[in-house]
Amino acid sequence: MSVVKLEECRERLRTELDNVVDFWLKYSHDNVHGGFFTCIGKDGKVYDELKYVWLQGRQVWMYCRLYRTMDRFHKPEILEAAKAGGAFLRKFARVPGTSSGQWKCAFCLTRDGKAVKIQRTIFSECFYIMAMDELSRVTGDEDMQLEAEEMMKQLIYWVQKDSSGLGRPQLPGDIPINSMAVPMMLLCLVQQLVEGRGQEVVQKYRELGNWCVQQILQHIQRNGTAILENVSPEGSELPGCLGRLQNPGHALEAGWFLLQFSAESGDEELQRTAIDKFVELPYQYGWDKEHGGLFYFLDVDGHCPTQLEWSMKLWWPHCEALIAILMAYSQTKRPELLERFSQVYEYTFSHFPDAKSGEWFGYLTQEGRVALDLKGGPFKGKNIIELDNCQDARAAEKPNYFNKMSDGTQVSVKQMGTVVLAAFDQLQLVQRRPDLVQVEKKTLH
Repeated sequence: MSVVKLEECRERLRTELDNVVDFWLKYSHDNVHGGFFTCIGKDGKVYDELKYVWLQGRQVWMYCRLYRTMDRFHKPEILEAAKAGGAFLRKFARVPGTSSGQWKCAFCLTRDGKAVKIQRTIFSECFYIMAMDELSRVTGDEDMQLEAEEMMKQLIYWVQKDSSGLGRPQLPGDIPINSMAVPMMLLCLVQQLVEGRGQEVVQKYRELGNWCVQQILQHIQRNGTAILENVSPEGSELPGCLGRLQNPGHALEAGWFLLQFSAESGDEELQRTAIDKFVELPYQYGWDKEHGGLFYFLDVDGHCPTQLEWSMKLWWPHCEALIAILMAYSQTKRPELLERFSQVYEYTFSHFPDAKSGEWFGYLTQEGRVALDLKGGPFKGKNIIELDNCQDARAAEKPNYFNKMSDGTQVSVKQMGTVVLAAFDQLQLVQRRPDLVQVEKKTLH
């Protein structure tokens, strides 16, 4: 891949980012009740007025992040939209939990903010934290930062000490599991909360960050030949379909989380593990050699997965792959990684963007045809995956913190294929380092 071709990729990413942001600015704002519509059809029409809290938080975070880190999005209308979304969340998202003195966040709300459903997971709360912390950074409101930290304290208690506050009954046949979603999401939150906050905050969350990394590494199974989505709390393989489940996109996502952590901590062994086991391995077993693209779910023993959508091609695993592979290449200069990036890039940008109506399709058949033409839904909203300091020349010398939205559940999907900010930054890094480009121009056609 030549520097010229990398420049073409970067410009395409920039264009896609602008188009996606324009789509959601135009169609998603509820100017009557506040917050954002997320169930949006192919042409921008709202087909359901329910508002999903984790997607509300995601959109607030995204607007704030764009406003704070990219000059061309430093616009009053973006800041005001973020503030309005944050006000909607603060007013309606939190509901009393099952334990005294604890709060849960609703999973979805009516258009005017009435709670409809609560999930027995931590993910709505995670996105509330992301939104409040990032909004505090652009508004200077310390109360929002404190809200984020208090909610984080509660999540840590639920995950590490007592999960009864989530409302899940303890059934006799229920097997305890370590789902990769949980430590990954907590690691995201650690990175969000410590960014630019000083050593006192870094030290406060250091132990949790290390714990998250070790929990993720437990998912390397079968003598290093497989990444499994669920393992026992002790790190052993579980029986049945649950234990055999693989999610290539999720493993790739974990890969760039670990690469980020290893870059910040200077842990070269973790870097090698992240690339070999969480980037190369899931790419190899997850890529559909007949039709192209990454499978959604797989069974490690080759059985048909029980998830009905297992063979579909979703936009978010491809976004995770683009980020993880290009990040791995920028740190190691291994030319085969740039070839992998080329393959994923070509599939992604030839299948998911909707050139006619804007935004991206999210759900394709195994053969690559559009299966669902919606642009937003309960598990597909507005999301940007971003690297910090996109314009910072220091990125050429040292990787910066990554900031990412992730719901982390097996059935959810991360919005819009919008890898754009993260890949945009990685492409800039590679361009500033011509010595990294070691693949012939013919690699990317």
